[in-house]
Amino acid sequence: MRHLKNILSFLLLSSVFLLTACDSDDSKRITTVDNPEIVALAFFDALYNEKNIEKAASVCNPKLARLILHYRSPQAVARHLFNMSYDKVEMKPDSSGVKIREQFKGSANITVYFDGYYQDKRFKEVKRLAVVQRDGKWFIDKILKDPF
Repeated sequence: MRHLKNILSFLLLSSVFLLTACDSDDSKRITTVDNPEIVALAFFDALYNEKNIEKAASVCNPKLARLILHYRSPQAVARHLFNMSYDKVEMKPDSSGVKIREQFKGSANITVYFDGYYQDKRFKEVKRLAVVQRDGKWFIDKILKDPF
């Protein structure tokens, strides 16, 4: 009886450990990478709203991912790479028909509009990303210069 109790305890602890390990992997990666707009929005959402640079770096090319991880905090990435900080922000992609024409053979330029607050002041910004497709998945390749 005592051995059965020990075995059941071991199995319960093992299953809890495995479920916890599986759950944490998904929270560190952006898994929907089949649409360039969704990748761009998920990147900025991970950076500004979730404050998770590992998740943001998971959809970048290796060179950009190293640069992002070098800063070690989402606030430093926001300040140094994008020159914009937000406490809370909403993002939306450019909804005009131009973006469809910008997708050529595995690459696209995505424009994202930001509307948010930093220290109780409202800020609106526009950022552009160059996105490339590899093996059916989209990855952020470059941060483009401001369009305005």
